[in-house]
This record gives sequence, C-alpha cells and structure tokens, in this order.
Amino acid sequence: MPPRSDEPRRGPTGSRRGSARDAGPSDGEPRTGEPGIGGISGARAYTPRGRTVREERGTPARGQGAEQRRTPRSTRSGDPFRPALQVLDGGRAAARVGRRDAPAAGRGQVVRTVTPRTPRGPGGDEPPPRRRATPGGPRRADRPAARRPSRKPRRPPKLADSRLRLRLGTVLALTLFATIGIRLIFLQTVDAPAYAGGGVTDRLRTVELPAPRGAIYDSTGAPLARSVEARYVYADPTEVEAPADVAKALSPLLGIAASKLVELMKPRKLEDGKMSRFVYLARGVEISTAKRVQALELSGIGVHRDERREVPGGDLAANLIGFTSQDMVGLEGLEARYDDVLAGQDGKRVYEAGLGAPIPGGYSRTTLAKPGSSLALTIVRDLQFRTQQILSAGMAQVPGGTGAAVVMEIPSGAVLAQASNPTYDAAKPVPSDPVAREDAATSFVVDPGSVHKAITYGAALQEGVITPDTTLPIANSIKMGDTWFSDTHPANGKRMSVPGMLAFSSNVGTITIADKLGRDRLIDYQKRFGLGKPTGEGMPGEASGRLLPADEWSGSSYGSVPIGHSVDATPLQMTAAYAAIANNGTYVQPHLVKEVIGPDGKRTPAPAPVTRSVLSPQNAAALRTMLEAVTTVDGATGVTAAVPSYRVAGKTGTGWRLVNGKKQPGEVSSFIGMAPAENPRYVIAVFVYAPNGGGAAIANPAFRDMMQFTLRHYRVPPSTGGSAPKFVVYPR
Repeated sequence: MPPRSDEPRRGPTGSRRGSARDAGPSDGEPRTGEPGIGGISGARAYTPRGRTVREERGTPARGQGAEQRRTPRSTRSGDPFRPALQVLDGGRAAARVGRRDAPAAGRGQVVRTVTPRTPRGPGGDEPPPRRRATPGGPRRADRPAARRPSRKPRRPPKLADSRLRLRLGTVLALTLFATIGIRLIFLQTVDAPAYAGGGVTDRLRTVELPAPRGAIYDSTGAPLARSVEARYVYADPTEVEAPADVAKALSPLLGIAASKLVELMKPRKLEDGKMSRFVYLARGVEISTAKRVQALELSGIGVHRDERREVPGGDLAANLIGFTSQDMVGLEGLEARYDDVLAGQDGKRVYEAGLGAPIPGGYSRTTLAKPGSSLALTIVRDLQFRTQQILSAGMAQVPGGTGAAVVMEIPSGAVLAQASNPTYDAAKPVPSDPVAREDAATSFVVDPGSVHKAITYGAALQEGVITPDTTLPIANSIKMGDTWFSDTHPANGKRMSVPGMLAFSSNVGTITIADKLGRDRLIDYQKRFGLGKPTGEGMPGEASGRLLPADEWSGSSYGSVPIGHSVDATPLQMTAAYAAIANNGTYVQPHLVKEVIGPDGKRTPAPAPVTRSVLSPQNAAALRTMLEAVTTVDGATGVTAAVPSYRVAGKTGTGWRLVNGKKQPGEVSSFIGMAPAENPRYVIAVFVYAPNGGGAAIANPAFRDMMQFTLRHYRVPPSTGGSAPKFVVYPR
C-alpha cells in the first residue's frame, strides 16, 4: 500500500474537502447557508458563547449573501453546547435546532435566514441532507416553521432534610447504646451467678477437712479411746506406671501383700462410666511411714491426712467401748451408741484451681470442721482392769463358757466396771470373733435362778406377808401343777426361819411364801425392780428380758417363777434390782455416761437417772440383814463369797442360759452381793455360764476378790458394826 500523503484531501474541484471558507457549490452556483456547517474549521470559528468569530466581531461570513440581524446579548440563546452538537450532527442539527427554536410571530428574537442548499444531482454529487418526515405533509414554503413546545425539565427529586436524618440517626444510636447498657446491667446483676458458674465448675477443687472424733475417757479423765492424726495412702489407677514395681516398693512399708496392692491399683470403671481415679491403699498409716512413702515419689501414689482410733488399753473395757470403721463411724459399743455425739462435722475447702494450684483471687470457700464431743464414763480404769483380770482368771477354768461382771456404785447407780469374757482387742477388732465382742452384762439373757428369790422375799416383806422373824415348816418337796420342786438342803418338815431359807436357798420355803403373796403382786414387784425391760444404761442392743404374763401362767408357773425360773433377765438387770435393796429400797437406773465434754471444753452432765421407790427403807434394811445369812451361816451357799473384815449381804443363784427362748446345756452360776451390808457402798454381780457345770466354784470367789479390791481401792473402812448377827436356821 502506498504511503498516505500528508496533503489534505481535495474535492472534484480541487479544493480541500471539508473547508468552509473555500467551498462552493458543485454546479457553479454559490452556496448559501449557515457558514461553517459541516466543516471542522467552521466549528473552530465558534466562540464559547456559540457564535462565530465574525458574528462576534459583527462582520458577515464569507460567501453568505444574506445579512443577519442580531439581537442584544441578553436575548441570545443560552445553550453553550449548540456548536458542538452541530459538529457531531454534520451541520444538520443546526437546521433542526433552528426550526425547533424558531421564534413565534411577534417575538423579538433573532431570525436567521438561510438559503437552502441546492441538492446535487445524481452525477456523483453529494446527496441531499435527510429531512425529518412530518405527519402533516410538506410544509408550505411561505409558512414559518412551527415552534415545538419546549419541554419543562424534570424537577429533580427533593432530597431528605439533613437535619432530620441527623436527628433520626442520633435517636437510633442512643437507643442502641441504651439497649446494650440495660443488657449489661442485667447480665451483671441477674444472670451473673449463672454465667459466672458456667465455667467455674470445671475448675473447682474440693478438699475434705475431716473433723476429729471425740475421745472416750474414764471417770478420772484417763483415755479409753481417742483419735490421733495419721495419714492414708491412695492411688490414682489412671496415673500409676508399672503397678507391679509400685506394689513391690510399697508392700514392706504398708505391711500389705504386693499382690493385693496390684489388685487395688487395677483400672476400673465407675457406675457413670468414668474411670476411677481414687482408691485407698492403706488407712491410719503413721506419719513417719507416710513420709517414707512420699519420699519414693511414685507416680499416681499420694498421701493425705487421716485419723486413727487409738485404744491405749487394748482389751480394757473393749466390750463397752466398741470400735469404729476406718471412716471413723461407730460400729459397736458406745462408739456406735453415741456416734452422733463423738463424730464431728467434717469441713471442706472448695477453691478454683488452674494448673494444679489455686487461682489467686479466684473462687474460694472454706467450711471449718467441727470436732466431735467427748464422753466421760463412770467407768474407773483401774477397777475395770482388775475386774476383767479376775473374771478372765476364773473363766480360764471353764472352756467355752461366758462370764459377766458388773460393779455398781451406791447410791448413784453409776457403773464403775462392766466386764465380759471372752473379750477382744478394740484396737484390732477385725480378727476377733463376733461373739467375743458382745457385752455379756446387757446381752447375756439367762434364767437367773435363786438370785431372783431376793425379789420374792422383798415383795413379801413390803406387802406384810412375812416379817424378819417369820418361821414356816418346810417340807422337802412341794408340787405346783404337775411339777415337783425340791430343796438341795432338805428341812424334813422342820420350821425354818426366813434367813435360814435364804442361807440354804430353800425352793419350798420361797414357793410357799410366794403362794401367800399371790401371782399379780409378784409380777408387779418384778416390774418395780426393773425386770422385763432394758435398763437404759447406754449400751446399744441391750436386751429387755421377759416376764411371764399372768395369762400365760400354768400350774407349775406358781412354783417356777418365784424361784427365778420362767423369767428372762440380764446380769445388769439383776444387779440394778439388788442395788435398789442396797439403796434403802430406791431403784436407781444404772448408767455408764457421766458427762459430755464439748469441743470447747464445756462439760454437760448426763441426764439424771430414773429413780423410783420399791421398798421402804425399813424393809430394805431388814432384807439386807437376812441376806447376810448367805455368807455367814455355816454350810450356806455363799460362804465362799464372804469378804474378810466386811459384812456382805448377797445371794447365790443357779439357772440356765437361754438362746432364742431355748435352754442351753450346762448351767449359769451367779452371786450378787453388797458391802458393807450395814451401809452398802457397792453392789457386784458375777455370772458364769459353764456348759459342763462347775460355775458356782468360780462365781463366789470371783465376787469376793472383786469386792475386796473395790473396797480397798476406795479405802472403805471395815464394817463398824462388827460381825454379822447370828442367824438361827431352825428355831425351836
């Protein structure tokens, strides 16, 4: 392609195309019209006001035959963009605008006369300009172009008032902040506990603060049982590494077989499906041993504060004291009976922890432990020890036997000693026999036998059936119902005094007197003396015994009941009955607890024992005197129970042991006495069950030794009234 020439294009006539100045009509006729139309040079001739330079200077355009009339500047069209539109439309827009903007007749507007351009012929001339078709047909040449009505510009939308928008925004912002503020206040006041506790629960740790258990003291303040600080060793099975090695290391320290320790440390699931993270390995470990365990630094093994029950006397009063579980809960004896008094209230510390340590300023609440109260018993440690020693020595001669001994103070009714055999070590109760842990004085139900005769004679004296001087002919046997009752010391029908009947334990004489007394009155006095119901001494599980109701009496009951058969009683019940005789006829409830010592040291005396009158002082004194015949009359049943230098009043007995209402083989021998008889200070009862017999040879000497030690221990002077009176068994 040949290079483009820089020379401007020229038309058929040789003139440059597009020039408004030199252009002329192709047919030789001068062109008429608006100067500059269709040429870029003409467009350049327009000023910013929309007119050509010549128009601005007032000179006519070149080649324009008609003059133009001009109007004042104030009447010119104000459209500054008309020249540009004419250029873009190739000059035709100006004509249209001229026609559109033609002024109406009579208006003083600028009228521009333009000579119409002669259309070029078909010989290659330029085509005529396009004209807009009008629906009304061709316009008349002499009619001016109609002015189209100008359109009013659209009214711009009215914008909102800025002040209103500002006010509305302010109200919305204040409402938002008020809502947020109210919600924050609500969260801080009402919902604060719920939200605060939402995450705290997972961080809380609880440490138990065990309360020390109260001690048990004797009447002098010597400890019979007390709690000492110890440690327990525990394991977290989920953290124990090499259980066999851990068990091997702990076994010699804890005294537990390694195989048992391995079994304890085995992982196990709880009921909720979670793995157990705590198991006791040993309780009550001494502090020194616990320190050695800690020094091993075994993973998953820990040590914590514990408590151990210590019984200094071992088996001393063990059947009374009882024992506790490893959790310091009373299981038997006084530990169980007064568990609510001895046991304190455990405290606890709940705190918020992180990384194994308390969070400073975090949640923390401590409830202090409240130590338990202590018991001061009426038991005297030295007297208890000697009583147990004497009883055990005698029971060693009776294989498989059971013995009980009670020492009671007059007139208080306080139990100074209460021994049982067999016994056990309260510090190590687990390997002991459950039977050995029973308190025989309150659980040993027996058929008391002849010791019951003192109740029959006391009722007869009180009711005036007999007097101390009464004598009766006594046969060798007597039949009541279908049963014969005989004496071990036959009287052969001779008259016998009441002291003589007691000295030789005459069954026939006792039944004869009871027959005069009557069934109902005898039952009434049995109840007055405390038979048929628990004494309320304080021991748990105390047996009540049983009296034969009047409607259950048979013919033989009139013979068996007065001499102590068909009657169920405990050694303690019979001791309390004799204490009423020793206390001038006033029954005093036996009791073991002297006072309660609070954690603050305040001492609260035990409730006063129940008392009631059974015999008059005169009849009680007369009965005591008659009972002295048992230890003073030659050949009497209780001679071996006499205490040198002291007057002793008492009674022997031979009965049976009952288990679930059934008579057991062997017999129960007993002796209950008081000294000094003229003014009794103490009552002691000894019961010996011998499956193979021979209990009488143990009960009487045991009573003598116990009473002698008791009188000397309390430095009771010998009897001031001299020896016991001389009794006549068979008056003439």
